[in-house]
Amino acid sequence: MQQRAVGATGLTVSRLGLGTMSWGRETDEHEARDQLIAFAEAGGTLVDTAAGYADGASEEMVGRLIGDVVARDEIVIATKGGISRRRGERETYASRGRLLADLDASLRRLGVDHVDLWQVHTWVDGVPIEETMTVLDHAVATGRASYVGVSNYTGWQTAQAATWQRAVPGRAVLASTQMEYSLVNRRIESDVVPAAAALGLGILPWSPLGHGVLTGKYRNGIPSDSRGASESYGRLIERYLDTRCQGVIEAVAKAADGLGWSMTEVALAWVRDRPGVTAPIVGARTAKQLLGALGVEELTLPPEIVAALDDVSED
Repeated sequence: MQQRAVGATGLTVSRLGLGTMSWGRETDEHEARDQLIAFAEAGGTLVDTAAGYADGASEEMVGRLIGDVVARDEIVIATKGGISRRRGERETYASRGRLLADLDASLRRLGVDHVDLWQVHTWVDGVPIEETMTVLDHAVATGRASYVGVSNYTGWQTAQAATWQRAVPGRAVLASTQMEYSLVNRRIESDVVPAAAALGLGILPWSPLGHGVLTGKYRNGIPSDSRGASESYGRLIERYLDTRCQGVIEAVAKAADGLGWSMTEVALAWVRDRPGVTAPIVGARTAKQLLGALGVEELTLPPEIVAALDDVSED
């Protein structure tokens, strides 16, 4: 698998990342092992997790597989801090104390002395940006993280954070921003993409398959055994089944038919090769689903197909 630099840094990762949000929840350790084996055999290096995924179980599972399935120095571990369900409800935070506690807990669960990329999971109103950014400086200065980034920051938030870090020599420059980005959600193109380009951040798109709708599995309704059938996830899926998104889905299906590809491959190839993108993060419940995505490595969309998909998916 081809490797790409993460923004204007020396960190390089595979141009497809392995997402582990379902690990420890919908994906058991047997399936997780099979996924990591398939990913590593395909040349993948970027493994993305978070302190808040499955209340830490995702990181624990990644940690148990490191050294067993793949050597520590053969993968790039990216994790995030700032979201938890500690009190039974989702909460966000970006204070120095909470973030440092998250980072130390992540290192314990992962069984490592440092992570390659540590990201603030989300912006939190009311917390001074200088406080949040000093945590990133501390993480790098103490060797807990090699590189740092942000996630789910708007364009102005991204620009403010990145500019703050570049204002004084010695601060930890932001390497990346992780944002939702797909053919059915191109909102970041208006602000985050230009900010990232101007300030040297690599973009790590999450949900590059539009929460699964771009695979085609919801074209004829919501299967009873899919995540879309659950009450919480079903509401999210419905947002991507309006008239506009249906048109995008059918265009992806048409392109896939014409090329002899899967819809997954068309959707992934499109977002992977967008300006500024380093590596889409692909999360799969099963190894079979992941294998269906890994085939995209050998594929590149023809320019005329890219133009057609750009046109039909434009907001």
